[in-house]
Amino acid sequence: MAVTDKSLRSARNQLYPMQAWYCIGLFIFIIAIFQWISFLHSKLAGRRQTSDASDPEHASVHRRRGFSWRRVPLGLVNAYRVISFRWTLEFGKSYTLNMAEVFVTMAYIVFLFVWTFVDTTDLEGHALDITYWCNRSGMLAASQFPLITALGTKNNIVSLITGISYDKASLFTIFLNYVHRMMSRVVFVLLWVHVGGEVVRNAPFQPYFSKQWLIWGLISMVAFTILCIVSLRPIRAQAYELFFYIHFAMVSTFLIGAYFHTQNFTVAYWIYPCFVIWGLDRLIRFLRLVVFNHSYFGFRSGSTMDGTAELLSDDFVRLRFHRPSHFHWTPGQTAYLIMPSVSRLPFEAHPFTIASFNSTLFDVPEEQKPTSEKYTQISLAEGTLGSSAPFWKELVFFINVREGFTARLKDAASKGDKVKVFVDGPYGPSPNLCSYDTSVLIAGGSGVSYTLPVLLDIIERVRNGQSSCRRVVFIWSIRNVDHIHWIDEVLIRALRLAPPSLSISIQIHVTGAPATIEILPQSYGPNDDAKPVRDDSRSEELQDGKIMEISSDALFAIESVKLAHERPDLQTILRDEVKAAMGRMSVSVCGSQSIARSVRGALRFPVSNPLSVANGGPSVTLHIESFGYA
Repeated sequence: MAVTDKSLRSARNQLYPMQAWYCIGLFIFIIAIFQWISFLHSKLAGRRQTSDASDPEHASVHRRRGFSWRRVPLGLVNAYRVISFRWTLEFGKSYTLNMAEVFVTMAYIVFLFVWTFVDTTDLEGHALDITYWCNRSGMLAASQFPLITALGTKNNIVSLITGISYDKASLFTIFLNYVHRMMSRVVFVLLWVHVGGEVVRNAPFQPYFSKQWLIWGLISMVAFTILCIVSLRPIRAQAYELFFYIHFAMVSTFLIGAYFHTQNFTVAYWIYPCFVIWGLDRLIRFLRLVVFNHSYFGFRSGSTMDGTAELLSDDFVRLRFHRPSHFHWTPGQTAYLIMPSVSRLPFEAHPFTIASFNSTLFDVPEEQKPTSEKYTQISLAEGTLGSSAPFWKELVFFINVREGFTARLKDAASKGDKVKVFVDGPYGPSPNLCSYDTSVLIAGGSGVSYTLPVLLDIIERVRNGQSSCRRVVFIWSIRNVDHIHWIDEVLIRALRLAPPSLSISIQIHVTGAPATIEILPQSYGPNDDAKPVRDDSRSEELQDGKIMEISSDALFAIESVKLAHERPDLQTILRDEVKAAMGRMSVSVCGSQSIARSVRGALRFPVSNPLSVANGGPSVTLHIESFGYA
């Protein structure tokens, strides 16, 4: 049978989207290999260093040795981290792209458009024949929507394969939420190439307006255009709830229109999987809701999880409630909270980092603990935790008050109302810091929700012999000095639990106007119209058989705790820690863009360079937690 342009176009329109999927699948597979190798290496390194630390011959502090060829690969990995994740392109004060994101974005744009315009010469020798690339651009765009839909869900196979969460960054790649948005915008441009080609190819276009496939196609493009506009960062950040509602409505409209549009050309098989993927994610999330909130669904067993909302200041609310007995999480994970009495829609969910620690330390009676060390003399009974008990025994969230949902939650907190809470989660990976000799934790404001449980986890793992960590630096930057009262008691008790082998430095930096801690409020009263009240209460703990008071300013009586009324000089702090560190070093950050930029800049060359690693210096890993909605 003679080959015609039509048969050639049809064959390539079917083949090239499949080839694109093969390439993307190979890329995901490579990323998964790197991720799992990194995970296994961290596990093995942690076990090896922990066993070395228990050996008296290796119990002394590591000493730097001279140049070693064995450390050259580690130095090259360190250079890769610097170039990929710490070199950035900055757009204004609030938007940053690292080189890994730039590379993935450019590679994806080139990849799709090369596949669109390659082999578009017709049999008569006319290059870039519009009949070849016009429909192919639409086919390629349609083929990407199952992956785009999957990347936008919380429970997806890409996360399962790679271990990368929807909204978390990792060592070898970028977070899937960014990839979801980036792919959507590239495909949006590709669809307009398809639309423009159809208009030019079929001009005059008016007779086609009676066709159902065209009407559905136009509806889809209008919905997609609105979606891309409201998805821009300024709109997402300033009007997240507007984005949330419009996003749901426009995605539904687009996919329905795309399905009927492509059904006319027998290629709807790229669209209907999107409904399956979305429906499966919603089903999993619904089942999680039933399992973790079963007392709300008519089951007799289990306690209700009515939350207590406490107004800490004009800008922050603390929400806490009893955790389900079968709900477990690790430090750094997030949960989606549904509060029907606060939300505009009954099942509107908002993500927040869990600020408490899922500890087993206080579940074991003291007599079952080893008593050879001094630090085990502290009573581990739950009753000795005082007001810090929620950070070990409950679910706690620090919520930054903005507009919409958080503003309504603030109103409920100021009235002292109980809030009915449904919890969905946990989501996201947890940083595995067991194999690091030094860990630096940096937080700004409510970012302490991330760093505080990580600190508590390190202390507990070192106590249990599960971590080789020797030093932790905890840096918290806050605007008002009264914010210290959020976590002062839990820090005191954490420091008392820390074993002598673990060096802890806590540095609190107050960037607002100086004030005297003694006259500051610990929280707002529940029925005082949000007016500050002085809380002179003291908590008690049982230590060595004696009742001991913990006052609100006892934190700064501890030698390892420092207070400064200035912004932290992260460049100097990190440079000094890198110089003093031995072995592996981790830096974890959760804060504003300015804090993240400062840390990235501080850990570039020459502070973190491959030659230093080859000469025995620390290999530095940086983890930056996303902050806010965007």
